[in-house]
Order: sequence, then C-alpha cells, then structure tokens
Amino acid sequence: MKQVVQNYKSGELAVLDVPVPGCKPGGVLVRTAYSLISTGTELMKVSEAGMSMLGKARSRPDQVAKVMQSVATNGVPATYRKVMGKLDSYTPLGYSLCGVVEQVGAGIDDVKVGDLVACAGNEHALHAELNWVPKNLYAPVPDGLAPRHAAFGTVGSIAMQGVRQGEPQLGEVALVIGLGLIGQLVVQLLTAAGVRVVGADPDPTRCELAERLGAMACGDPASPAVEAAVAELTGGHGVDQVFLAAGGGSNQPVELAARLARDRGRVVDIGKCRLDLPWNAYYEKELDVRFSRSYGPGRYDPSYELEGRDYPIGYVRWTERRNLACFLDLLARGRVDVEPLVSHIADFDDAVETYQRLKDGELKAVAVLFRYPEQAEEQGESAPPEVSVPEVRRTGATVAPARSAKAPVRLAFVGAGNYATSMLLPHLAQREGVELSTVVTTTALSGANAQRKFGFAGATTDLDAVLGDKSIDAVFVVTRHSSHAELTRQALLAGKTVFVEKPLALTEDELAGVLAAVEESGNDRLQVGFNRRFAPLLQEAKERFGARTGPVSLRYLVNAGKLQHGSWYLQQGAEGSRFAGEGGHFIDTASWLLDADPVSVYATAAPGNEDLQVVLRYPDGSTATISYVTTGAPSFPKETLDLVADGKVLRLDDFVKASVYGRKKWVSSRLPKARDKGQNAELAAFVKAVRTGGPMPVPLESLVATTAATLAVQAGLAGGTPVTLARTP
Repeated sequence: MKQVVQNYKSGELAVLDVPVPGCKPGGVLVRTAYSLISTGTELMKVSEAGMSMLGKARSRPDQVAKVMQSVATNGVPATYRKVMGKLDSYTPLGYSLCGVVEQVGAGIDDVKVGDLVACAGNEHALHAELNWVPKNLYAPVPDGLAPRHAAFGTVGSIAMQGVRQGEPQLGEVALVIGLGLIGQLVVQLLTAAGVRVVGADPDPTRCELAERLGAMACGDPASPAVEAAVAELTGGHGVDQVFLAAGGGSNQPVELAARLARDRGRVVDIGKCRLDLPWNAYYEKELDVRFSRSYGPGRYDPSYELEGRDYPIGYVRWTERRNLACFLDLLARGRVDVEPLVSHIADFDDAVETYQRLKDGELKAVAVLFRYPEQAEEQGESAPPEVSVPEVRRTGATVAPARSAKAPVRLAFVGAGNYATSMLLPHLAQREGVELSTVVTTTALSGANAQRKFGFAGATTDLDAVLGDKSIDAVFVVTRHSSHAELTRQALLAGKTVFVEKPLALTEDELAGVLAAVEESGNDRLQVGFNRRFAPLLQEAKERFGARTGPVSLRYLVNAGKLQHGSWYLQQGAEGSRFAGEGGHFIDTASWLLDADPVSVYATAAPGNEDLQVVLRYPDGSTATISYVTTGAPSFPKETLDLVADGKVLRLDDFVKASVYGRKKWVSSRLPKARDKGQNAELAAFVKAVRTGGPMPVPLESLVATTAATLAVQAGLAGGTPVTLARTP
C-alpha cells in the first residue's frame, strides 16, 4: 500500500510503498476514502523539517532539553547516534480521515465490514491507503453524511473540546482569535450553542468566511473593528470567553484576550501560540486560563486509546470517541457545515506536490483533502466535478482584416431585439467613422424597423449573404442565447471580427466549438459583451484603489428581481438558466477587478434555483462572492459591490456612486445623469480595435475563463460540491 511520509532530517516528503498493517484485536482495518491535511499542525511539522539543525533546535526547545539530559546521562557519542538515527527516519503524516471498514479485529462488535467510519489519531488515522484503528479512535458515520465531510471528524473534535473547556452558555459572547481551520469550526460550534461570536484574524478572506458561517463580526486584531464589535455586543463589559486558535510567535493574541475579556472571563488555548501572559492584565481581571488537550479526555492515555478501556459516562461525559461521534452528528444534521472550508481536493498520488504548494504559499487553503479514487468510486461517490477551461490555440497569424484607416468601419447586426436597439445601436448610430451596413433578422418587419430607426443601409433574413460580404468588417451577434455559439463560430470561420452578447456559450461543447473555429481559421478577433469592466465610474474607482499586495475579499450583490410572465429568459430548457445568461457579467467584473481568472467555483441555491450564492476562488487566495437574488425589494439598487484588501475598501453603488476608503477617502465627485454600465466605452474600444487591427479589448483567454466559470455554476448546483476549473488543451 502507499503512505505519505517525511524525513525530518532532510525534509524530504515521499509517497512510499509500505506493508499493509495487520488487523490486531481491539480495532479495525480501514481503507481510506478521504484524509484531511491539517493546514496548521502538519504544515508546521513540514516547515520545521526543512529548517537547518539550528532552526530545528530553536523551534523545539523542549526536545533540546531532552537531548541535553541524554548527553548528561549517556554521553555525547551515544546521544548523537540516537538523535541522528531518529531524525534520519521516515515519519508519518496525517491524523483525520474517513474510510470503509475492511477487516474487523477480535473483540469488536459495534461495526462490520463495509461500514463507513471516521478515524482519529496521529498514529492511526494517517495519510495511507489502509490504517489499523483501535476502538476508541473511530466512530460510525451517520447515514447520509458524505465521506469527505466525515474526514473532518478529528479536527472537529479538537474544536469541540476547546469549546467545552470554555463552558459557554446561551446568550454569551465569545471572541475567537485565529480563523484558520480550527477557528472556523469553533465559530460554528459556538453559534450552534447559542453564543454570539466575534472573530479576529489578519486575513480578510478568513474573516469574511467566518461571518458567512455565523460570526456576528470579524476583523483584523490590530484594527479597532474587533474592539468596537465586542463593546457593542457586551455593553462594554467584555467577552465571556476567548478562544486562542492562532499559531505563531506573536504574543498579540494573549494580550488581545486580556484586553477584551470581561472580569473573571475564561481564556482557552486551543492552538499553539506564544503565551507570555501579561501578569497585571490577567491578575486584575482574575482571568481563568485553560488549556484544551487535543480531541478530549482519553488523549495520550494508552489504556484508553490502545487497550479500548472506556471511561464511565457518569464520571467523564465527553471522551475522545464521544466528541468524535457528537461532531459527526452535528455535521449530519446540518448544524455545522464544513463544505465552505474545503479549499482544494487533491488526488492522493499528488500528495508531495500538494504539500509543497501549501508550504510555498502557492496553494492558499483553509482545508485540503486527499481523495483516494478507487475507494470513493466503490462508495458511489464520484470525484468533485470539473469544468474544463479550454486552451486557446491559434493556427498561423491572427486574422486582422486589411482596411483603409480612413474608410468607415462597416458593421452588420444579427438580431435587433430589445437589448440591441436600446443599449448598443443608439451608441453606434451616433459614432463617427461607423457605418451600419446590414441588419439580419428572422422576420422582415423587425429588420425594416431597425433599418428605419438606426439607418442601416440594408436589411435581410439571409445570414450567409452577410457572412460572405467582404466589405463588412465586423458582425454583432445579438440573438437569443441558444444561438450565440453557433453564430459566433460561423462568423469567425468567415473571417469576421465578432462582437457577441453574453453568453458566449451555454455548454462546454459549444465553447469548444467556438475555439475550434478560432484554431481552424486563425481568427481570434472576438469580443463578448461584458461591459461592466468598461464603466467609467468603476474604472476610476479601481484606479483610486491602486495596486494591492494581499488577497481580496469581494462581495457582489445583484438584486435581479422577478422576471415578467412570458419572458423568454424563463425558457431554461432551450435558452439556459437565467444566471447562465447574465452571470458572466458579474464573474467578468470580479475577475477584472482582481486581475486574475478563477480556479474554482462553489454554488448553492434556494429552492427553484433562482436565488444563488456563487463563491469564486482565485490563485492568490482571493474570493469573490456573488449573491444573485430575485426576491429582493424592487426599490433597492440592482448592483452593489464591495472589495476589501490591504486595509482598503472599494464600494460601488449601482454605477451611480463609487467610494474608496483607505488612508484617504475618495468619493466620486458627481452623480452621472444616468447609470453608465460601460456599453458606450466598450463599443468605442471594439470599434477602435476593428479600425486599427490592434488587440481586442479583452483577451480571448479571459473570455473563455469567464464563460467556463459561468458554466461551472450549473455543474456545482447539480453536484453540491466545489467545481474545479481545469485548464485543458
């Protein structure tokens, strides 16, 4: 079988072939389905292994003391051989998993072969295909609970034991310092217990996540926001409990705890942070400092963990195993949700690469799971869905039709519906150097109306005649959604520059067909009508916000409202969902503001799939949450956007007003006469590209990535899991 190991001396990580463990009495042999990487504890161990010997000594002074004692007892040579022998050995990683019982040892009668169990222990729940797990370190998984969620059982038990040490009561207020994996679980457990929670973490993405999962308010521990929230919720008295779920060498967490705890409050240390207690502050408030030992009573007791001797429930209500079972029950009943914490799911064979990406900071994650594919398939659980982001391939030189710089840009329109006649043609009809050549419609009368109103030279129902007209420089595709991809494909093959309204495609096959036309023709002259990135107000706000260094938390509320009865948008079978048609606007805006393309999409919906929550993740750890709702008040603005990063906030109010809050505050100087969502500027940029033969306003790769992310929303709703956007040829 395969197992993830590390050499603590050299720092080497490997997936080794090792013997299958025997199934001893008092336990079960478990074939792993999912195992969880602790992005705190395990990464600390991985990082320490990469240090020099001096660095290792500084990071583990407790071990140095043991070495010195051994030197005094056994001498330097013997101690050196002992230490080097221990360091230069492979050690296991992992301590939280879910799997299927493959064999039952003697004395076990509570599970049988084929049962799904969650397992704990840094010697028994390892990143390995098979593990022997003693009775008190596993618990049956409730019916209906997904294996990948049950794999959180151990870390959930750690968080639960920490909460129990704080003894929270209904109506109290707690402060959680550190919003990593354990901190996020502590927030949810406290919320489930009726406690109001304030969170503190320097990462705005984690703060935003904790607020979505139940925290009343979160912020940077160095900012006044946390203190203000505590004062408001407690009437100035301070919080009842502080949970230290942070790591690192800073003493800031314990100092913040003293400042914000109430008189005789409790401070519970769950993580591994510096604990130089400021004596005066802790003495004057008589703070009760408590430590939470791992998963609960029974930890580090061989008679409990290895020999299976349980503690009587009348004396010890919550043991390791009872905490594990309790957490699984909360997951199964929906009182705790771990799905939003899953940042990445990696194949077990890619374990070394995954650890390296985490260590290097390339993969920023709250929780990462290893998936063991064969076992997942046996359990009827398919791998998380993927939507491909096809590679843009061009054959030969890009086609840019030769034309005289003085000649007008001749445009043809395919479709003359409401959007074309209200949002596009009024701008083009007035633009100097533009000639509206031909309008193509399915009915003669609609073409005649467009010709009369906007001055087209001709109107026709014959698309082939327009595509074959070499005098036409560019074609606008402004038809119903289901025809966009095919019409775009035909126009590209005809050598035309194409402007297609969103969406570019409704399926992955349609998107692939468009890109096949690009490769076949060498013509990548394509623009999709994602106009919001061209809005003058938003462009100025982005410029005022300036460059950033840290990840972004972006929130985009789209108050879309109800559709009128009879709208063709309701024909989802033929035209795709409403979000499939409109969602690209908002995804493109987020990606433009973040200067990146998303790598995964998570979507959830209210009944009927009308109100959506879409979470996009980006390569640097940034997140964009798009709330697309139809049940809001019609009087509320349609689009509001907040972008937070580096101690600054950008606010957009429905393309009427924009603000940037930072060291200096900027507010847009004047209200525009009407909401300018960028159509005019977008068309100007497109016409310029056609006239000059220069680059298109938006790179084709970005258009493809946005389209793929929009398609991933529907895939995510169907599967109920995050969808990876896989870059594929």
